[in-house]
Amino acid sequence: MRIFLDANILVAVINKEYPLFTYASRIVSLADSKQHEVFTSPLCLAIAFYFAEKKNKKAAKNKIKILSANLSIAGVNSDTVQKTVQNSAINDFEDGLEYYAAVESKCKCIITEDKDDFYFSDIEVLDCGEFFNKYMVKKG
Repeated sequence: MRIFLDANILVAVINKEYPLFTYASRIVSLADSKQHEVFTSPLCLAIAFYFAEKKNKKAAKNKIKILSANLSIAGVNSDTVQKTVQNSAINDFEDGLEYYAAVESKCKCIITEDKDDFYFSDIEVLDCGEFFNKYMVKKG
């Protein structure tokens, strides 16, 4: 299963923001699983770095280095930009770029704590708790 992580999930992991860190870190760890491919975008990494460097610049760079080595990076290119600007349903340019990066990477869902930002999405949008309960908790 291909999943896309929004910047707020990365920020929660990098800055160990509880209680979200508990779910978010386990979801990020799916990158080590053969059943999942975990994507994010360069834009999400930049946003995560921005918030992490406020706490510790050197540690932030190291954490981004680790994330970027373990996550798949979805492309953001001129096609992504054009799709975003041409979609009249999209009001937030950044969310549009992330959405089309996820779509182009064939992700099944976007994981974000700001689900309302992706009101226009044709793919599933879940928060960490929802994803965890739907796809990670063993049933039975």
